[in-house]
Amino acid sequence: MACQFRFNPSDCGGTESSSAHEDRESGEAIARGTRGAGMGDVARLQYLPEGIIDLEEFEDLFRTFGHVAWRLETRRRFASDEVTDTYRQFVETGTVDWEAEDPYCELIRSQTAQGKRVERVRIVDQPPTMGQLYLLNNAKRNSGLGEDIRNLWRADADRLRLPSEDFWLFDSRLVAKLRFDDEDKLVDVELITERAEIVRYSVIRDAAWHHAVPYEEFAARLSDSEGE
Repeated sequence: MACQFRFNPSDCGGTESSSAHEDRESGEAIARGTRGAGMGDVARLQYLPEGIIDLEEFEDLFRTFGHVAWRLETRRRFASDEVTDTYRQFVETGTVDWEAEDPYCELIRSQTAQGKRVERVRIVDQPPTMGQLYLLNNAKRNSGLGEDIRNLWRADADRLRLPSEDFWLFDSRLVAKLRFDDEDKLVDVELITERAEIVRYSVIRDAAWHHAVPYEEFAARLSDSEGE
């Protein structure tokens, strides 16, 4: 039986999660334990914390994935972005003095330095929302950490029949699906390991990645179109 776990996060920035676990199919509580290397191997996910876990425990997925952490972002805004000083700075000036030494940056930099890949495709409306422009600016910082960030127009995503889902796919074995309320606040994260679902998300990844454009090229095209 495949396991699906629901995370109930509070606001925690960075990877955006803090949570509680249950096996939604069996209803059984699942206690933490480790066999060998950590959570990068989905087979080890049957040994998870019981009850509430904090951000650091969720971020174990980013510390211990084996090869690739891949993200699809489809939203027009993230409420958590809009309460930050950097967002206010961007709205007021169009630029941001990004801090590249916070814990999330240090974590991703350490992973990519080991040859692991962190990749994103961000879906963008035409014209882009303020939140999407903010993240396009943010890509300059995150690419400096070793992330490979690409963008895709929403019209192209619709032609490819990409779903309106935000998720992380780890090592083509584990999906962390981010769920938001009507106010664009993250309300929970669901881990999915069922094989058919992993295949489905992998197909989504392959289609999005093939058609997406590196963020530098995308930003240049956007700038050229605005100047016409």
